[in-house]
Amino acid sequence: MSLSMYQASVPVFVRMLGNLSAILDKANAYAETKKIAPSVLLGSRLAPDMLPLSVQIQIACDSAARGTARLAGVDLPSNPDTETTFAEFQARIARTIEFVKTVRPEQIDGSEERSITLPMRTGEMKFQGQEFLLGFTLPNLFFHITTAYAILRHNGLDIGKMDYIGKP
Repeated sequence: MSLSMYQASVPVFVRMLGNLSAILDKANAYAETKKIAPSVLLGSRLAPDMLPLSVQIQIACDSAARGTARLAGVDLPSNPDTETTFAEFQARIARTIEFVKTVRPEQIDGSEERSITLPMRTGEMKFQGQEFLLGFTLPNLFFHITTAYAILRHNGLDIGKMDYIGKP
């Protein structure tokens, strides 16, 4: 049995964003316990030239939502980057999961050859659907969730691999 484009995208997006949400719940509790202003954690980064935790969360959500929309051929959801609290980031994750779940398998299955053009600061990137999912969207999602995990772990949050992977 082959793996469909839907199976390789939507369930993965939902699971990983759910895991990110659970990690952020722990980060919020940690901040409260340690009396750390949430803005300190949300503004943390691993290196001076790196995007902070807040932006890692936003990009992870955008990767899943925009990836889903492009594969399904539907309008891209709008998500202005205005979050400043853990609650607001949790709401963004929830909205993203809700959007991703609205897309049906028949909207994504068969998108392997769909032409997808991404506007980038440095010019356009062109993909076919399968390459877009496997070579761009999934790696981008995993990179930003991994980076969010690493930032929080670096700041003392007691999380491990199973928090990142989640429970089946």
